[in-house]
Amino acid sequence: MRYWRSSPLVLTLMLLLAACSAPAEIKLAPDSVLPAFLATAAPRVREAYRFAAAHPHDLETVPCYCGCGSMGHASNLSCFLKDTGTNWETITFEEHAAGCGICVDIAQDVMRMKSDGKQPGEVRRAIDGTYGSFGPPTDTPLPNG
Repeated sequence: MRYWRSSPLVLTLMLLLAACSAPAEIKLAPDSVLPAFLATAAPRVREAYRFAAAHPHDLETVPCYCGCGSMGHASNLSCFLKDTGTNWETITFEEHAAGCGICVDIAQDVMRMKSDGKQPGEVRRAIDGTYGSFGPPTDTPLPNG
């Protein structure tokens, strides 16, 4: 039994298993690309905007449940960005999410689930299940897969 505890192979396997269960680091857009209207926003709001700028495809298949569909929003992404541009310097930001906790909560949940390795369909089902009672969803297409 003593050999089992101190075996380099066992220690290596334990480290590999621990690494597999660790959340993946999510890369965010640099803070410097954020617009002036976010200068005094709470850190989690700024983080949600940075996530949206860096991962627009992760939010475009997730509806928003704050009622913003009446504003023409098509997904949670619409709450953060008007146009994704061709790079971070050409993004056009939407101010709506800066003052809407539901929008930010949804983006934060998507970011956490992406970090946990969840697939787009799993993320969508979780968001629908969590926020479905908050209000009417945006008319957002289901993700592929």
